[in-house]
Amino acid sequence: MSNQKHNYVFYGTTSNATEVQKFTEHIITTNLSSEKRGHKKSPICIWGTHGIGKTEMVQQIAEAKGYQWAYIAPAQFEEMGDLVGMPAIENGKTVFSSPDWVPTGEGPGILLIDDVNRADDRILRGIMQLLQNYELVSWKLPPLWQIVLTANPDGGDYSVTPMDNAMLTRMMHITMNFDPKAWAVWAEKNEVDSRCINFVLTYPEIAQGQRTTPRSLVQFFQSIESIKDFSAELPLIQMMGSSCLDEETVASFISFIQQNLSELVTSEEILKTKNFENSVYKPLRAIVQQEVLRVDIIATLCTRMVNYLTLNNIKPNKDEIKNIQSFIKMDIIPNDLRLTLLQDLVSSENTALKGVMTDPEVAMLLLNKM
Repeated sequence: MSNQKHNYVFYGTTSNATEVQKFTEHIITTNLSSEKRGHKKSPICIWGTHGIGKTEMVQQIAEAKGYQWAYIAPAQFEEMGDLVGMPAIENGKTVFSSPDWVPTGEGPGILLIDDVNRADDRILRGIMQLLQNYELVSWKLPPLWQIVLTANPDGGDYSVTPMDNAMLTRMMHITMNFDPKAWAVWAEKNEVDSRCINFVLTYPEIAQGQRTTPRSLVQFFQSIESIKDFSAELPLIQMMGSSCLDEETVASFISFIQQNLSELVTSEEILKTKNFENSVYKPLRAIVQQEVLRVDIIATLCTRMVNYLTLNNIKPNKDEIKNIQSFIKMDIIPNDLRLTLLQDLVSSENTALKGVMTDPEVAMLLLNKM
């Protein structure tokens, strides 16, 4: 796949973070099964632009599975000795002492080779044997260890070393892209400021700039999360944003604050309200019914609602179910968004959310689509 602006060259299916995680975990499981049968394992290479969370995702997989973890960034290797180890003389023979980063204990574990194609061509050629046999002339990975690599795309403005087919064919490939909904799920789990999640969901296009990436956005969000009232600290927020984000992103965030969009009603407030009409519907209608309906804001609220209910496994009571039903039926929600919201709720693993179907009007929305 190629990017129109930079003519980037990726490998494998372009997927969001959730799909990449599923792909990676599946190959890890398959590799363990293959190893038991005496078959070769397949390294995994995750391609993608900078700052979208490739490295962190792999580390989170290791942590979630309780795997051992080893990390190298071969762009830092100056000599082949950094990869294969240093020679020494023992009993009249030349032997190699493996580098200290090499795992020694039996797995399961993951060795992450980060930004592999930023390494010198000599280092890449040395890694080829490791990808083929999970060993080098001087050392071998212990049993039950996996190899995962990350890489930036060829053909663009990245300072990378092209991989030839002999190296590419030693790995399974997938490309990770930015998906705002998948990012929002991650952000909810990692307690990113809800005001900032609203911003990314409202302006998802900003996350793919030169300096603005999911990584730099989170860095910015962490720097301002202690500010209770964004509108009262605009100069400080602008200063923080300019330190790590593109100029266009900073301008969008300031505008987001000035339009009071950072203070949108939360999903929890929607569930708990005692007066849906006055506390939720009327304030939202005033925000979104402008010269052009702010569908982006409505979509943000729908995504936040699904994430809040499913990630927290909320078991809504009768009054809360009624509020969810009222939210679904709001006339300011376009029908396509309304249907997507309803489908996401009733198809989730949280079976308590199927209670929204007790409203005949809501039920008919889904039945008419089937």
